[in-house]
Amino acid sequence: MFLRPSEPHISDTAGLLAATEEHLSHLIACPTVSSESNLAMITMMADFLDHLGAKVEIFRDPGGGKANLFATIGPDVPGGVVLSGHSDVVPVTDQDWASDPFTLVERQDHLYGRGTCDMKGFIAAALALAEPVSKMQLKRPLHLCFTHDEEVGCLGARALVPELQRLGYAPRMAIIGEPTGMRLIEGHKGCCEYTTRFHGLEGHGSAPDRGVNAVLYALRYTNRLMELAEALKVRAPQGSRFDPPWTTVNVGRLAGGAAHNVIPGKAEIDWEMRPVQPGDAAFVKEALAHCVENELLPAMRAVHPNAEITTEVIGEVVGLMPLPDNEARDLISRLTGSNSADVVPFGTEAGLFQQMGMSVVVCGPGEIAQAHKPDEFVTRGQLAQCLGLLEGVAQSLRA
Repeated sequence: MFLRPSEPHISDTAGLLAATEEHLSHLIACPTVSSESNLAMITMMADFLDHLGAKVEIFRDPGGGKANLFATIGPDVPGGVVLSGHSDVVPVTDQDWASDPFTLVERQDHLYGRGTCDMKGFIAAALALAEPVSKMQLKRPLHLCFTHDEEVGCLGARALVPELQRLGYAPRMAIIGEPTGMRLIEGHKGCCEYTTRFHGLEGHGSAPDRGVNAVLYALRYTNRLMELAEALKVRAPQGSRFDPPWTTVNVGRLAGGAAHNVIPGKAEIDWEMRPVQPGDAAFVKEALAHCVENELLPAMRAVHPNAEITTEVIGEVVGLMPLPDNEARDLISRLTGSNSADVVPFGTEAGLFQQMGMSVVVCGPGEIAQAHKPDEFVTRGQLAQCLGLLEGVAQSLRA
C-alpha cells in the first residue's frame, strides 16, 4: 500500500520529497519487467488515486495480463495537462548489481533500484503531487497516464491513444517524464524495429547450389540496408538539429546456421531505423520491398519455389516533431527559467500524444546514461527539481 501522508501542502517540499521516496519504494518493489505482468503496480496506483477521489480508468491489453491507467483530478472539461510515464522496466538478467534491484536502496542521496531512473522516479513524483492537488480548486484537469510495454515498442501507449480519443479526452498538453536530467526536450526521432526472416532450403555443404542458403540471403539483405543507411545521410533535412542529423539504420542481430557443413535453411535479422522525417521510413520500406521482390526472392525460388522472406513489425513509434508553437515547451520554460529546448536521438511515447493534438515535451528526473544499466539510480536532487516543476504545472491549472 502506498504511503498516505497527512495532508502535505503543495509548498511542503520536504514532505513531498519524503512521499515521493515512499511511493518509489513501493514502485521498485513491483518487478514490472516487460515480459511480466504490471497489474500489481497498476492496481496499487489505481487504489491510491481512487482514495484521492480521482476518476480512474484501467485499460487491459487483449491478454488481460497488462494494463494502462488513466486518471483525472479536477473538472471533467477539455484541456489540462497529462503527466505520463511507462510502468515497465528492462530485465536485470546477467547484470551485476550491488544490491537487490527490486528493493530501493539509498546511498549518499542516490536512490538505487531497477526503474528509479527509467522511469518510476517521475511516476513517484506525480503520485506524491496528486495528494495535495486533489485538494485544490482546479479550473482545468490534471491527468495521470501510466502505460505498459514502452520498452518493447510502446505497445501500451499505441493501444491507449485511440481509446482516449474514442472516449472524448482532449488534454491540451503532455509532459513525458523520461530521464532527461530535467532538461527540456521538444523533439526526438522515431523508432521502428523489425525482424526479417529468411526461409531457404537446407542441404549438404558439399553441394551449395542444391540448397538455398538463408544466411547468404540475409547478408545480401543486410548489405542493402547498409546501402540505404548511406543514402539516408544525403536526405537529412536542412537545418536538422538531431545528432546525427539523418535517419539512421542499425542491424542488431543476425542469426542462422547449425554447422560448418550444413547449408542453413533459416536465418533472421533484427534491425531498426530511427526516422527524422516520415518520408524516410517509406523510402527504406519501398527500397527493401523492391530488393526482395525483384532480386532476392526470384533467385531463391529458382532453386526452391517455397522459399520465403517475411518481415515482422516489432514496433513503429512516431517521433516527436519540434514545432514552432509548443505551449507545453513554453510553460516548462517559464517554470524552469530555461531559455532553450533540445532534441534527442532516443525514442519515447511523446509522438503518440502529439498525434492526439497535444503540445508535448519530454522532461524528467534521472540521466539516460543510467537507464538499463546495473545499479540504476536517481538522485534526490533530481527528484526535488521534478517536484518543483510539477508544482508549478499544478498551479497553472488553477488559473
